[in-house]
Amino acid sequence: MDLLVRNAARRDRPGRWMLAADHGILTVVAPEDRDAPGGATTVIDAEGNLVTEPFADAHLHLCKVHTLDLAGSRALEAYTGGSMGAAMAAIEAAAAVKRDQTAAAVADRARRALTESVRHGVRAVQAFADVDPDAGLTGVEALLALREEFRDRVEVRVVAFPQDGLLRRPGTEELVSEAVRLGADVVGGIPWIEYTDADAAEHVRRMVELARRTGRRVAMLVDDAGDPGLRTTEMLASALLATGVRGSAQHARAMALYPEPYLRRLVGLCRAAGLGFVSDPHTGPLHLPVFALADAGLPVALGQDDIEDAYYPFGRHNLLEVAFLAAHLLDARADAALDRLYDMVSLEAARVLGRPVHRLVPGAPADLVVLEGRTVRQALALHAPPRHVVVGGRVVASTRTRTEFSPPAR
Repeated sequence: MDLLVRNAARRDRPGRWMLAADHGILTVVAPEDRDAPGGATTVIDAEGNLVTEPFADAHLHLCKVHTLDLAGSRALEAYTGGSMGAAMAAIEAAAAVKRDQTAAAVADRARRALTESVRHGVRAVQAFADVDPDAGLTGVEALLALREEFRDRVEVRVVAFPQDGLLRRPGTEELVSEAVRLGADVVGGIPWIEYTDADAAEHVRRMVELARRTGRRVAMLVDDAGDPGLRTTEMLASALLATGVRGSAQHARAMALYPEPYLRRLVGLCRAAGLGFVSDPHTGPLHLPVFALADAGLPVALGQDDIEDAYYPFGRHNLLEVAFLAAHLLDARADAALDRLYDMVSLEAARVLGRPVHRLVPGAPADLVVLEGRTVRQALALHAPPRHVVVGGRVVASTRTRTEFSPPAR
């Protein structure tokens, strides 16, 4: 036996539990009151803390992490101000960073973020890499290399992402196709940034068709501005329904402004298309109505989005922190709501990514986190790195903090 975890708390399960794994697979998940199997190579005492499935991040601009000082504050001010009406201007301002970037520089910055992924128990990440005439394929090349470097700890799904538009940036479509040929896992898109609705629809059509031809999923940033007239979520859902391609809509912030009759119709269309959603409420003043969509039966995840770049100045790739912030921003602080947010950074996030949803049961992969905190509420309140992160039955990261107090002054 490779691993034995004892004295664990579990979500919605009373008492203390033990979990055992052999050859990367859970073999025992049982109450602590039965005899534990012996001979484990590694034994972890969870000390009554919560043990759960690991986290998944369905939206991270990994090629941009730690670039805020290079980009300056102008793009950040435009993206986070008011109702996000200047979101397009922010993207245009942030593009300057890419003109001189190299694959090596992108990899160095992204490696720091993925190391934090391991520390914080992020098992999978959908990683966007800008593809355009300025960036070329430097971002994709860097992230493909890191995908291999971290493959035994973090599953990195590389998205070939035309951040600055497709039709408005000639040559980008050919670069996205080349990125997919090189091995990018997902076809990206950002149709709302095109100058006309006709161009936005063509953007969606071309990227979905590329995904269909190459057997890829799609991940598109849609309606990411304070404009209730944006309709690219509908365009994406219609294209997926027509082709059978699967994928996710990122941000879709304008849905918060849609009239209710149109929103109800759109929800039905998205459900028929199997479209998942990812919201990042901490990175802008406008956010997707996540609970309304989840109540309607749509898969909804929360994502990190950005780490110290032109759109968000903070971030540690800690999805407990993301859920903690969302609890305040979405006014979701009762225990039942906190459980839903926790799902949105773990099980539901995996579902949005199209990954198998593995609960902690015998026969499932031995991927888990031993948290700091005995309940979901405590874990979110602390949002500390997990005490232990286990991938395939192997401990890949352990974190403990300790404070020493001096005696009172006399």
